[in-house]
Amino acid sequence: MLRALAFLFLLAAMAPAADRPNIIIILADDMGYSDIGCYGGEIKTPHLDALAANGLRFTQFYNTARCCPTRASLLTGLYPHQAGVGHMMGDYGLPQYQGYLNNQCLTIAEALKPVGYRSYLAGKWHVTPYREKGDTKENWPLQRGFDRFFGTIHGAGSLFDPNGLTRDNTFITPQNDPEYQPKGTWYYTDAISDNTVKFITDHFKDHPEKPFFHYVAYTSAHWPMHALPEDIAKYEGKYDEGYAPAYRARLEKMKSLGILNPNWKIPDPVGDWSAVKDKEWEAACMEVYAAMVDNMDQGIGRIVACLKEHKQLDNTLILYLQDNGGCAEGLGRGQQVGPLKRPEKPDATPMGRDELQTQMIPQKSRDGYSLRQGPGVMPGPPETYIAYGRDWANVSNTPFREYKHWVHEGGISTPLIAHWPKGIQRTNQWAADPGHLIDLMATCLDLAKAPYPTDKIPVEGVSLNPAFQGQPLDRGKPIFFEHEGNRAVRNGEWKLVAKGVNGKWELYHIAQDRTEMNNLAEKHPDKVKSMAAQYRAWAKERGVVPFGSWRKNKKSR
Repeated sequence: MLRALAFLFLLAAMAPAADRPNIIIILADDMGYSDIGCYGGEIKTPHLDALAANGLRFTQFYNTARCCPTRASLLTGLYPHQAGVGHMMGDYGLPQYQGYLNNQCLTIAEALKPVGYRSYLAGKWHVTPYREKGDTKENWPLQRGFDRFFGTIHGAGSLFDPNGLTRDNTFITPQNDPEYQPKGTWYYTDAISDNTVKFITDHFKDHPEKPFFHYVAYTSAHWPMHALPEDIAKYEGKYDEGYAPAYRARLEKMKSLGILNPNWKIPDPVGDWSAVKDKEWEAACMEVYAAMVDNMDQGIGRIVACLKEHKQLDNTLILYLQDNGGCAEGLGRGQQVGPLKRPEKPDATPMGRDELQTQMIPQKSRDGYSLRQGPGVMPGPPETYIAYGRDWANVSNTPFREYKHWVHEGGISTPLIAHWPKGIQRTNQWAADPGHLIDLMATCLDLAKAPYPTDKIPVEGVSLNPAFQGQPLDRGKPIFFEHEGNRAVRNGEWKLVAKGVNGKWELYHIAQDRTEMNNLAEKHPDKVKSMAAQYRAWAKERGVVPFGSWRKNKKSR
């Protein structure tokens, strides 16, 4: 058996690079279903829109509702519990909740290496605990199959001075990085884009005979609302009328695009603009959020331009998606910290060139301005640390209910753009088949002609390649969700969903009611019973336990 598997690996590795596409997966952070232009948003995303116009868009693609479980699932093709990341980065004393990738799974980079792919990562890792000293690195990117890495081990932080900034296996600072010193302001989103371009350029120079896999994991548009002044200026006054006009404009655009069924009942926006005390500040939060997305799109444009320059765009599969829905968290929006306005001069000691940033919420900027938070503190500058809040997150998720954390449609629905001129037969079309993060590993294995080891947990997903060719996806089983006790089953056109460990099951017919406004649980009790049984069987087989039941087992890390 082992000899046969080794022979298959050898055959795949010998296949010409031209027969196997380069693969780029771009993952954005904390963004809603309708934020980008080609899914209904008003934010300027011309480069993503162009990829969509010349590629395929999925209407019903799903994530896991949270950052690190999504990354674990994307990288491994498994449900996050199977990979060891059933919750976050804490170790709760159970293998499914250990808080880091286990050895029973492979990352895409590890799976493609035996068939000749080189792999690169720029951006957010967040599938292993962040430790200031970085003394345990067995689950860092280079130890999990990647050849080069620039980014952050941690899950969140300043976009001007992120904690845990790393190059390959070494912590660095924006000032002492030997390979990247931009002419203008150092900004993490730009740094991710620019290092991606560098990795791809170096690959074509040093390894032109090999295909590559590149994982681009932006932290945009995760809090804090940090953006460059020139990007913020594009959106000045754009949101001065509040939530409802933006929400309704997105609805109309989504109808014109054909992704919003006119028969669905649409919930009203949750925010009441008339009750907002500081409208200038509230509008500014969304202006900065839009600027963050805009900057990311600019960087994606530079990545595409690099592929064009090397005549590799046609043979590169680019997939764009988001890790969860819009974020309703109110970080930095409550009690005021520091002065409302930036002092004329630094009020703290500037950080040294080699002084590592170790805090998720830095108490000062690198140039010596103390932390500022709270209503009235205009977001954007490095020393501010503010989220855009629930009511703008509701606009991001137009027209769906709930947010990041929950597994109603607003928490788990993501755009998926697939662009591959050589391999996708459908352009500027929509694919309606439900899909999930678990399908990305299966797709990569399929297109790379890579066998999968039999001694690892079998991949859960299916290849998306049939959808690329206009064929239905033959999944054969439901898609399941569990995060923090929030549970769901998607089986065909039906969805069973519940909030929290003790929440009652709700039943929706998604084709007729994707906005989840008409709970049919009482009308179809047998359907609830059968789908709930499917969930229980799935949860038992994959080690999912009621959220919080492991608290007595939690280990300090």
